[in-house]
Amino acid sequence: MTDPGPLTALVLAGSRREGDPMARAAELSHKALIPVGGLAMLERVVSALAAVPRVGRILVAIERPDIVAALPPMRVPVSAVKAEEGPSASVAAVLASVGAPLLVTTADHALLRPEWVQELLDADAGSADALLCLARRASVMAAAPDTVRTWLRFSDDAYSGCNLFLLRTPAAAGVVSLWKQLEADRKRPLALLGRLGYGYVLRYRFGWLSLRSALARLGRLCGARLEPVFLRDGEAAIDVDKPSDLALVRQLVAKRDTEHPR
Repeated sequence: MTDPGPLTALVLAGSRREGDPMARAAELSHKALIPVGGLAMLERVVSALAAVPRVGRILVAIERPDIVAALPPMRVPVSAVKAEEGPSASVAAVLASVGAPLLVTTADHALLRPEWVQELLDADAGSADALLCLARRASVMAAAPDTVRTWLRFSDDAYSGCNLFLLRTPAAAGVVSLWKQLEADRKRPLALLGRLGYGYVLRYRFGWLSLRSALARLGRLCGARLEPVFLRDGEAAIDVDKPSDLALVRQLVAKRDTEHPR
């Protein structure tokens, strides 16, 4: 069942303190401003969100509000909020301010389609506190056979994340809190493994851990129930983390524009 009422969407568009190498290479202040098919990635993401009927407003976490002010008018209000130190901190601040439900995505998700968001919102979430979108390996490879992704390899299948989340209830704050802890440990592997549990890490390493077991473990750690939503279109897993991703995304957008001219 979908949650009733208008929805706030948050786009993570900030830069880390050390900056982004792709933004520097493009001589831009933010990676979100890199053009794809003649439009900045940020504009593409915001336009896709604005086309979703349930979305009632869009917040963009970024260091420069003038970038958001320069976007063209949308169907819904779009405004800037302060980008905190790291994406999880930005999500935590907005969730504390506006509450749940909160839809979250990233500004480098340049292929984002309104129908993917709707697929997430239409999912039977049951009593889940937070939903995360994944794409199965077969779907991703069917959409882009040459793509190089970071795969989450579980005993039941391999998946790629889709940078699209729905924080449905106040308990989802626990998910964001755990995310902040894991983000802080990303350069300390032993601390990260210890937080997750060595037994679970070993089971994952040897291909014995299922996705459901992993999410159940994470849920116990953060005091919230997490459920996956498997998006049908494998393109949903393709964001822009490196130059080869950007080339692929530009190629896919050019193909879309050829097949479906504006």
